Amino acid sequence: MRREINLTEGNIIKTLTRLAFPIMGTSFIQMAYSLTDAMWLGRLSTNAVAAAGTGGFFLWLGAALIMITQIGVGVSVSQSYGRSDIKSAREYITVGLLMDIIIGLVYGFSLYTFNSQIISFFNLGDPEVIGMAQSYLRIIGMGIIFHFLNPVLSTTLNSSGDSMTPFKVNTIGLVANMILDPLLIFTFGLGIEGAAIATIVSQMAVTVIFLVIGKRINALYSTFKIFSMPDLGKAKRILKLGIPPSTQMGLHAIISIVLTRIIAGYGPVAVAVQTIGSQIESISWMTSEGFAAAISAFVGQNYGANKISRIKEGYYKGIKVLGTFGVFASLLLIFAARPLFTIFTPEDPRAIAEGIIYLRILGLSQLFMSIEIGTAGAFNGLGKTIPPTITGVTLNALRIPAAILLSTYTVLGLSGIWWAISGSSILKGTILFIWYQKELHKLKEVRLISDF
Repeated sequence: MRREINLTEGNIIKTLTRLAFPIMGTSFIQMAYSLTDAMWLGRLSTNAVAAAGTGGFFLWLGAALIMITQIGVGVSVSQSYGRSDIKSAREYITVGLLMDIIIGLVYGFSLYTFNSQIISFFNLGDPEVIGMAQSYLRIIGMGIIFHFLNPVLSTTLNSSGDSMTPFKVNTIGLVANMILDPLLIFTFGLGIEGAAIATIVSQMAVTVIFLVIGKRINALYSTFKIFSMPDLGKAKRILKLGIPPSTQMGLHAIISIVLTRIIAGYGPVAVAVQTIGSQIESISWMTSEGFAAAISAFVGQNYGANKISRIKEGYYKGIKVLGTFGVFASLLLIFAARPLFTIFTPEDPRAIAEGIIYLRILGLSQLFMSIEIGTAGAFNGLGKTIPPTITGVTLNALRIPAAILLSTYTVLGLSGIWWAISGSSILKGTILFIWYQKELHKLKEVRLISDF
């Protein structure tokens, strides 16, 4: 049975939340993979958490590559769907999935083949951590193609208004991961390799279920044929839309890798604190990403249907919801820092003490981060992916000199790095919100067909 929602009609808040909650749930599920790994590995050793966190940066870098097709396909499908051009939507999906598979296979081969050289960049200094990180990355590389496929398949359904199916399918994958993690890590004694295998097997199961269900409900991607000849015009548009946000996320990941190398100078405990702290903080940014995906689909369909006033109203109502959540996330990280961090490393007082500082500093920026992410989704829905990229790349890059300055030349030490990250988030949210106001003033009820 089809579960699509027409986003161009009906009560805006009800329509947005009906679409957004399953997407937010799906985002939580993606985040929960890493949280589950961190929770079980934290009971294995702090070194295991540091190793998985180091290898996990390359899952993040992979997610940046996924965005080339995820954003390009998502925007194109939502706008095509808004103007009732289902044929075009299916063609965009076919081209996007072909591109996604090629990129995923090349990236996976690179991780598997060059894992030693990749991990050596971090200069971790601990042979045990280095060995575990290499093993983790090698296994992830073998099955990362499924990690590439699932977000794009989810996005094709979200863009047509069906966010419940991706939520249910990804939930099955999370449950599988939660069962496999303790079994493989402890029962079978595979340690960090068990966590990597659990992730890959779970993601593979999700892909298979997506394909089976897609045929059953006649999803837009169900007509995909791997050996079909791609439409080069549509491939060009996908790249045009997807490369800017992909570049932003990729540079963000690279910048975070450089910051991790700086953090590694403070020892494995500092790396573990960053790993666990960012996983906890991801509760708020993954939730915001989920709601932003709903805003993007909403704006895309209404832009395709030429309902500009509805776009404006929907954006402001969506940002109010995200702003409320951002305030809640800030209060949670600031006032519940100790119990939150203790969940992941209950027996390491040094890690807990530094983790509390991390969460409280990052807690100050959660409202602005939520606004930034939601506004980026609104820009994407219009097919204007450059402004979020410029804002994100510029201010994320400034984190490196700011972190060096604050950690080396002030009394802040390691905390200076956390302040550099939090401060840049505050600036990004403020600037992007102002920029989008100017974009809204330019929108008219008439737009050229060449926009598509």
